[in-house]
Amino acid sequence: MNLDWDFMIESLPLYGDAMWLTVRLAFISILFSLMIGLLFSLVLFYKVKGISGAIRAYVELSRNTPLLVQLFFLYYGLPKVGLQMSEFTCAIVGMTFLGGSYMTEAFRSGIEAVGQSQLESGLSIGLSKIQLARYVILPQALAISIPSLGANAIFLLKETSIVGAIALMDLMNVAKDLIGMHYKTAESLLLLVLAYLLLVLPLSLLLSWVERKVRHAEFGN
Repeated sequence: MNLDWDFMIESLPLYGDAMWLTVRLAFISILFSLMIGLLFSLVLFYKVKGISGAIRAYVELSRNTPLLVQLFFLYYGLPKVGLQMSEFTCAIVGMTFLGGSYMTEAFRSGIEAVGQSQLESGLSIGLSKIQLARYVILPQALAISIPSLGANAIFLLKETSIVGAIALMDLMNVAKDLIGMHYKTAESLLLLVLAYLLLVLPLSLLLSWVERKVRHAEFGN
């Protein structure tokens, strides 16, 4: 198979801009998702009346509907009732809505893995609920949750490929446009694969390193 290297070189700036958009989308969405996940998991753990039920409903709704449907609702549905967002904001909200539910479940599983005896010991020495969460629950829950949190972060990074459906020039949209205009399918798809590899592989390696460090730290190494 002969590749048009000149075309690929000329297309690099377009892929570079799309990669930068993808990085911004993923970073902001992952950050907000982690914040939502941590907060909601604590609410579920402490069984806050009136809120826990709403959070469980949110988690089920978010995890059981496709991101594409959520984006279409935000981008095309909300303007019908007077709520309009830019494409970038819509993508952030949609990905955070999806990612927050996955992060909530990841944190929740980590919190529930903390031994009940440790919680009772913390309460017996006079720790408040906030102190118990800060000094006993969260440090252990975070260490336990690292693999799931990392997998969710990679999942969200790859899910940015959906945002082209609302007219954002992400990597997938750039590849589709180049194929449609120049009929360079092999070259465009090869650049697309390489772009995602450059984004996902470093993150995967970093998270694997963090996971090993956390696991070794449990044994004092």
